[in-house]
Amino acid sequence: MQTEIVSLLTIVLVLAVDVGVRVAALGIIPNNRKPSEATAWLLAVFFVPVVGIFFFLFLGNSKLSKKRRSKQRAINELIYKNTLQKEAIAEENAPPDWFRSIARLNSNLGAMPLVGGNSAKLIQDYQDSLHEMAKTIDSARHYVHVEFYIMSLDSTTEVFFTSLKNARKRGVIVRVLFDHVGSLQYPDYKRTLEFLEKHDIAYQLMLPIKPLKGKFQRPDLRNHRKLLVVDGRIGYMGSQNIIDSSYNKKKNIKKGLHWHELMVRVKGAVVYELDAIFAGDWYAETDELLETHIAGVGTITNDYGNNDCQVVPSGPGFEHENNLKLFTSLIYAAQNKIIITSPYFVPDESMLTAITTAAQRGVYVELYVSEIGDQLLVYHAQRSYYEALLKAGVHIFMYKSPTVLHAKHFTIDGSVSVIGSSNMDMRSFNLNMEVSLLVYSNEFVEKIRKVEASYKANSRELTLDVWLRRPLRHKFGDNVARLTSSLQ
Repeated sequence: MQTEIVSLLTIVLVLAVDVGVRVAALGIIPNNRKPSEATAWLLAVFFVPVVGIFFFLFLGNSKLSKKRRSKQRAINELIYKNTLQKEAIAEENAPPDWFRSIARLNSNLGAMPLVGGNSAKLIQDYQDSLHEMAKTIDSARHYVHVEFYIMSLDSTTEVFFTSLKNARKRGVIVRVLFDHVGSLQYPDYKRTLEFLEKHDIAYQLMLPIKPLKGKFQRPDLRNHRKLLVVDGRIGYMGSQNIIDSSYNKKKNIKKGLHWHELMVRVKGAVVYELDAIFAGDWYAETDELLETHIAGVGTITNDYGNNDCQVVPSGPGFEHENNLKLFTSLIYAAQNKIIITSPYFVPDESMLTAITTAAQRGVYVELYVSEIGDQLLVYHAQRSYYEALLKAGVHIFMYKSPTVLHAKHFTIDGSVSVIGSSNMDMRSFNLNMEVSLLVYSNEFVEKIRKVEASYKANSRELTLDVWLRRPLRHKFGDNVARLTSSLQ
């Protein structure tokens, strides 16, 4: 009898705790979260309470530490001090007021002003990009700043690493940043570290996960930026990592998969802004403040070209979703044409509404995605949005496999372009540190439109009729993946 009472009390206690946890979750989890994100966490807690609570406590905070965010504010304040938030563009190239308001938004959120007099050259070929960056490093006289999500020394990237080694031999200061988790997962990680150490190249791991050394944060908060700055004269940024185009994974090589990228080479005042991004990330990881590389931000230079440019940093080190606000603002401003390229397209409610609204008000909208996906959950979550987009009138083009279209850019009407490391997905908006380049230039839009035309030539258009006839099991998988999209 006594055993039965104890068992009954145990059951009652367990039920009380279970109900208490669920009720508490209803009041705690939605705090300062988007409804979609809160719903995803609540579903996890309600269906698998123990696992859901564990992961919420472990992954629930999508911001970096207070110390890290205070460092970002310190960098922003230095930039504000140097630029006084002033635009530095030639009057004859002045963009319209609606664009200036978006540039002010970017400056208020990310500190960088709009600057003119820049040149911008697109590099579409994977090997050409590596060789051109290596050649620029070979011309370095003072310093080289390298920051990439993934860096791996292999037969393809050897030319890049050799240039770093030779620069160091000449007495050039070489600083390298790469993401710890992003690079750790590839086979040549140890070899890469040994090379850098052997040739006295200063490097730091970004957002390292080393709990025994007191370095730890939410493990899926990553620095996804890709940039190179040489002597403050020439800069590169875009979607490409420093690794073979197959990413050296056996499954990719077996399938013949290769990644197609787009990089941009810039000269002019905007290079100082890229350097300031590097300086901020170097400071965050080392406590060494490279103020001289921030002091040039806002410098007026009109010798290189007619592109008005603005670097837009974003990520969990900032208080706001800088890239999301930029993207949605531009899409709402579009009057004629929007062309978007994003390998991982998992929009939040605001982005989905902006794009479908644009199509419904008569703006021609194209979206380029890959026919094949390399990340299962993201691939299926992305597909769950196609029906709403197609019904709104968006034209979806699927880049043919076995190539993964990894470029990240979009154009608005005939004058505005954005290119960088940021996907149009919730991970890039909330969890990844990204960098985007906003360009106001008819000439630069024409260059990107030629690239977009090359995508169309190698893509098939997805129609609503075909999409609605896909197998039920595919629809089910897509919809389940969509529930997790806020947490991916």
